[in-house]
Amino acid sequence: MRAFSEEELKELTCRKSIKSFKKGEVIFDEGEYLKGVYCVRYGISKLSKLSPNGKDQIIKFVSNGEILGQRSVVAQESANLKAVAVNDMEVCFIPKEFILQSLKNNPSYTVELLRNMANDLKDADDVIVNMSQKPVKQRVAEALLHLKNNFGEDNEDFLNITLSREDIANLVGTATESCIRILSEFKKEGLLETSGKKIKIINHSQLHQIAEGM
Repeated sequence: MRAFSEEELKELTCRKSIKSFKKGEVIFDEGEYLKGVYCVRYGISKLSKLSPNGKDQIIKFVSNGEILGQRSVVAQESANLKAVAVNDMEVCFIPKEFILQSLKNNPSYTVELLRNMANDLKDADDVIVNMSQKPVKQRVAEALLHLKNNFGEDNEDFLNITLSREDIANLVGTATESCIRILSEFKKEGLLETSGKKIKIINHSQLHQIAEGM
């Protein structure tokens, strides 16, 4: 939204609305036609796609300051992904009409939006490459480091984002049982500590070596 003029920002203030979502609540579903985009004020959402075998593949996580639903609104197509709140969230909802109007009238905003969508495509490409070329153990290590780098740690050094083992499995594209087994191996090797669903990375350098396939 940095590309908006002062006048556009005033109009945006008048037209936007604030919505809250509880942990586990669906923000929008795959196949749904969206009436606008969602800018995350706080909280984390997971974006996933249902595979033919009925399993959710998590594509990415979206957090503070990021946008949900922009591709579907711009293309005027149904949502290709499902968005679910990982924790309690507050989002700013911006109507579709305002977004489409801004695309026509503000070239700077158009460039900014295209850049964001290009980054989304890159993320999707990375998911495909990781699942097709890297072994599961390497993908799990890479996912844990990604979560740490993107969401940080709390005051006890646990990852700020708390995911179920099923969510981690869906992130790396493996069975939940395989994910649990690998996390147990990491724990036995002194790479991790766990407390319920919470995970603490103990040996960052060794986990990084595994993620790099060394």
